[in-house]
Amino acid sequence: MLAYFRPHIGKVAVFALVALVESLIVVATPLLLKQIIDDGILKNDPGSVTLLACLTAGLAVIGAFLQLALAYIAGGIGQGVSYDLRVQALEHVQQLPVAFFTRTQTGVLVGRLHTELIMTQQAFSQLLMAVTSAVTVVLVMAELFYLSWLLAIVTLVLVPVFLGPWVYVGRLMQRQTRRLMEVNAGLAGLLHERFNVQGAMLSKLFGRPDEEMAEYKDRAERLRGIGVRVVVYSRMAFIIMALMASLATALTYGIGGGLVLAGAFQLGTLVALATLLGRLFGPITQLSGMQANALTVLVSFDRIFEVLDLKPLIRERPDAVALAKNAAPEVEFEDVSFHYPGADEVSLPSLEQNVRAGRERGETTPEVLRHVSLHVPAGTLTALVGPSGAGKSTLTHLVSRLYDPTSGSVRVGGHDVRDLTFHSLRETVGVVSQDAHLFHDTIRQNLLYARPTATEAELIAACRGAQIWDLIESLPRGLDTVVGDRGYRMSGGEKQRLAIARLLLKAPSVVVLDEATAHLDSESEAAVQRALKTALHNRTSLVIAHRLSTIREASQILVISDGRVRERGTHEELLAKGGLYAELYHTQFVKSDGNATRPGGNGTGPRSADGPMHQVVGEGGR
Repeated sequence: MLAYFRPHIGKVAVFALVALVESLIVVATPLLLKQIIDDGILKNDPGSVTLLACLTAGLAVIGAFLQLALAYIAGGIGQGVSYDLRVQALEHVQQLPVAFFTRTQTGVLVGRLHTELIMTQQAFSQLLMAVTSAVTVVLVMAELFYLSWLLAIVTLVLVPVFLGPWVYVGRLMQRQTRRLMEVNAGLAGLLHERFNVQGAMLSKLFGRPDEEMAEYKDRAERLRGIGVRVVVYSRMAFIIMALMASLATALTYGIGGGLVLAGAFQLGTLVALATLLGRLFGPITQLSGMQANALTVLVSFDRIFEVLDLKPLIRERPDAVALAKNAAPEVEFEDVSFHYPGADEVSLPSLEQNVRAGRERGETTPEVLRHVSLHVPAGTLTALVGPSGAGKSTLTHLVSRLYDPTSGSVRVGGHDVRDLTFHSLRETVGVVSQDAHLFHDTIRQNLLYARPTATEAELIAACRGAQIWDLIESLPRGLDTVVGDRGYRMSGGEKQRLAIARLLLKAPSVVVLDEATAHLDSESEAAVQRALKTALHNRTSLVIAHRLSTIREASQILVISDGRVRERGTHEELLAKGGLYAELYHTQFVKSDGNATRPGGNGTGPRSADGPMHQVVGEGGR
């Protein structure tokens, strides 16, 4: 945690200097009061009384301004440290594998990295202010020993009396604060799932608002109970400190008054001692009030560093090279095997908020790909077909390096993807997935995400290529139309065509289509197929298709089953071979489209370009 102070060491030094000066003013005032009584009032010297009183008032004004300066500096340091931590957290989470996000509840993660950081920065700024109190305690104790070693020793004896309850209550608070954050994060996750468009619609369609409300009330009730205990424990510590301060002040006047009557020291010394004691227990009481803030900082830092301690599985090598631009590279798999990372490698139980997650810890995930070797020649189209769960989407994930193979190598343009810079690989490989994601923003901003420098004419050209411009042009706000949460205001086919327009705008050299036309109707798909035929021309393409029209355009078809390449060839070759492809074709494509083959034909005649072929080419292949 101290490492985050290093960039702000200058401000910390200034803060420490100002805190020292402010603390010196705090301990100087009781000495001035002693002089007013002993050298002014008791000696009947009006001039000394006036001068010393004005000096005391002046120091009070200066002290007030210094306290304001301390608050400003502490706020700047706290905000700076929180900013650095927030940026590091986001950079780190961006490097975590996709498996991390598939297991993590979004609301819980957002609560930990955003809401808790806001709490931390507020508590952190207040915690810095406690430094002044700590300096004041040291100086007050030194002055107490200077004025009366006896009363100073009495004070030191009292310190452990109230430190014991402080430590005990502090431990209770630390446990409750952690529980408070965990329950609060779980509640945020619940709200995030229920309040997005799909969650809200599911709740309405299944008619379960009572059950939803009962679950929310249960979690909110737990949050309320823990919150009450935290407040009580915090106040308990404060009350104990205040009680000890009052008892110590009474004891000072009792013992000191007797010493004054015995002539051991003057009345001014007693007033100074009593004032100093008030200045001592005040900062200690303030320090006890800072306990909650300190615990908030420590618990939040601990929970944030749990995420930061997760190791990214995909890293860019220091000597990574950039892939050449404007060239359609070949794609190769050489003896590739792969299994998805286990829960221990990619996630935290506290981020999953799932009672079943704990049982998955330590489990080994099965192999999804087994010794796969394939070659996609530069500028050609390769289609991947196979049943659901065969491993097709996993193959495409390895090309774009969302994951690294367990063994073997994946090469693009002759380079192992692990040897390439992230930027050049992302610029080279473009992906359109089955479930196209759109941000809650305008159509324009969603398209510009692919290429922020694109001109208006390039945006329109990309939309025309994806057969979506006529629709956009008909909208009142055109490209500035807001698409809604996850693009929910658009139909499935419209979202998919916007995603294809985004791909066309990026113009990558390698194109990966993961059932990109799955949500389109026949008419829309025919238009998009024409656009894709132009867009894929002379580009290396790896396509998971669900339509025969796409498969027939492929230079080669790879049949994936049980994580292996079972067959390869053209459509006609694979049908003639009579293997798995032919079996899937006849049992599933013919069933869904009776016109797929001509009566009496051998299954190789003309076919409908729009017939669905769902299971033949799979549904994601994960």
